[in-house]
Amino acid sequence: MVNVIGLGYIGLPTALMLASHGVQVVGTDYNKELVATLNAGHTTFKEDGLDELFAKAVDCGIGFSTEYQVTDTYIISVPTPYDKFSKKVDACYVVAAVKSVLAVCPKGATLVIESTVSPGTIDKFVRPVIEEWGAGLDVHLVHAPERIIPGNMVQELIHNNRTIGADDVAVGNKIKTLYSSFCQGQIVVTDIRTAEMTKVVENTFRAVNIAFANELAKICRYDGMDVYEIIRICNMHPRVNILQPGPGVGGHCISVDPWFLVGDYPSLAKVIDESMRTNEGMPDFVLERIYEIMKENGLENVKRVGLYGLTYKENVDDCRESPTLQLLESQQRHLAEPLKVYDPLVQSDLVPNQYHDLDAFLADVDMVVIMVGHEELRQNLDKLAGKILLDTRHVCPLPGTYTL
Repeated sequence: MVNVIGLGYIGLPTALMLASHGVQVVGTDYNKELVATLNAGHTTFKEDGLDELFAKAVDCGIGFSTEYQVTDTYIISVPTPYDKFSKKVDACYVVAAVKSVLAVCPKGATLVIESTVSPGTIDKFVRPVIEEWGAGLDVHLVHAPERIIPGNMVQELIHNNRTIGADDVAVGNKIKTLYSSFCQGQIVVTDIRTAEMTKVVENTFRAVNIAFANELAKICRYDGMDVYEIIRICNMHPRVNILQPGPGVGGHCISVDPWFLVGDYPSLAKVIDESMRTNEGMPDFVLERIYEIMKENGLENVKRVGLYGLTYKENVDDCRESPTLQLLESQQRHLAEPLKVYDPLVQSDLVPNQYHDLDAFLADVDMVVIMVGHEELRQNLDKLAGKILLDTRHVCPLPGTYTL
């Protein structure tokens, strides 16, 4: 049996995937309400294919509990926040989960850390706990960082390549076999520190490239050039693939993981540091564009401006590190009246002036700022006619639309 610890955006799909492919699984989470929801037959967030996978896993006998199980394999997939001042990873949740596992696990158990951590975190924080708490248990450590993205989790769990870091190659191959029950991608077995580094480097590479596109947008805005046309032409070169600029970077990976390298190597990670600051500055840049466009169009009342989209990317309900939330926080610092906000995928009230109906939202605004290119928006572009539009995602073809 495998006990998956942490049933959030990564742990739950992993547990369901294992269970639906013949592995006996119990998912554990400290959140009683979350566990009760799962036991009642409902998933806890929206994701393409997740409900179907959940139904299959339930049919295969998956269980959900707040209790840690006695078994030989544990997959720990709990959050790893970072300190925004020191830029270092906070491993407290991982350490707490490891301690709870050590309190019940049998001798020779394998602990798989799936949470994304900075290079050296397992040696600095996890291994000492095992040496102190688990002396004599002969526990095996493995790091198998997740490599999936909200919006396409189910498919990426199956098809993406994976990295498994282990102290012992035989243990690493054992966990490789476990993941091979559903993963059709290539699975590489290496050492733990290399596995830690590769995951962080992957997300850092993407963050740096996004920052280049965002900086290019600022340069083109300053000198009156069309950044999208420039990128389109440049990308015709066979060795050039510039990404699209946007209102900022959200989610729990690209907006967080690169800071681990900045925190651990502050004197070396100069390009990464500056790239992250560029991305973090984009919500303020969008806010400045809003005020510029309002002034240009004689729109003096900020109450008539609305933000379309609260999530950090299109067609998901994940609001973690959302550029819209960052923009609203920045606006709040300026003591301005909060902008109106609407997102079809966010049912709970997260911010002031939040709407839950598109028509009602549009009726109350003169200017719409497209922060997220949800499919709903693409299917209702005709409803935007007559509005002042700022499109930060380059998804609206209506004439007269402002861009970054």
